[in-house]
Amino acid sequence: MIAFDRVTRRYGDFTAVDDVSLTIESGEILVLIGASGSGKSTLLQLINRLQDPTEGTVQVDDEDVAGIAPEQLRRRMGYVIQGGGLFPHWTVARNIGTVPRLLGWDRARIAARVLELLDLLRLDAGRLHDAYPHMLSGGQQQRVGVARALAANPSILLMDEPFGALDPVTRAELQGEIRRIHAETGCTVVFVTHDMDEALSLATRVAVIDRGRVIQLGTPLDLLTRPASDQVARFVGTADRGLKLLGFQRVADRLRPSDRPDDTARHDPISQDLPLSAALSAMVMRGCDRLEVIDAQGTPIGTIHLADLVRLA
Repeated sequence: MIAFDRVTRRYGDFTAVDDVSLTIESGEILVLIGASGSGKSTLLQLINRLQDPTEGTVQVDDEDVAGIAPEQLRRRMGYVIQGGGLFPHWTVARNIGTVPRLLGWDRARIAARVLELLDLLRLDAGRLHDAYPHMLSGGQQQRVGVARALAANPSILLMDEPFGALDPVTRAELQGEIRRIHAETGCTVVFVTHDMDEALSLATRVAVIDRGRVIQLGTPLDLLTRPASDQVARFVGTADRGLKLLGFQRVADRLRPSDRPDDTARHDPISQDLPLSAALSAMVMRGCDRLEVIDAQGTPIGTIHLADLVRLA
């Protein structure tokens, strides 16, 4: 668990973080989102002591980080920045093994962990193990950066706008990788972004930051359905908020179980586990207003109707 208690960070007359109290639960993905200069990256860096608070305390697992040597604290946490931050004259394998070497792991253990992480991040060990960063694509560099951050099995992973410079397709792929890795490892993730779609896609909870203050903290569904202010509503996106909302409910939530499909709806049924946004997309692509729904065993269990999605959105 990470706890901020009345934390303020000033630079002369400028206040970057202003009296923030916030608890990040173990195992969640908390996304810090805000405009440039809002204080979100400063808030993140207070966790691993790249910055220290002017006032207040930051605790990790009930221990004040001010009492932990910065280098020791950082070895307990993974840290990923935009571009990966790789050492350019080191191979991929050596980059990934950085923290385990500092912790005194033996060579065989480091080598095994490097191969394990290359596989986890879906990087071709045969081609990339001994490659240098300039030989990699932007997406591959970012994957290596994530692998390096995970190398010593940290319980906390800090990510500062890691995918901001990537193209949309690569960015979406890496967001999926983070969700998968989080599900497999159970680590606590604190993720900084200025992209609300990215925040809604990744987060267990979202903290909206403005002028160094948390102006709303809640689940993605909270932000979409109950924005705390007009400012948050604009940030979420007033025009397409209804469409985004469809991504947070499943087909099973709006199923008409007793309804019998017509011939059009029966064609190519969809899973009850799909998000409603996927059902809407399927209806648009097929030019129909209802679809048959099946369960995990492929058994028909009802239909989903366009009219029901429109009413929800």
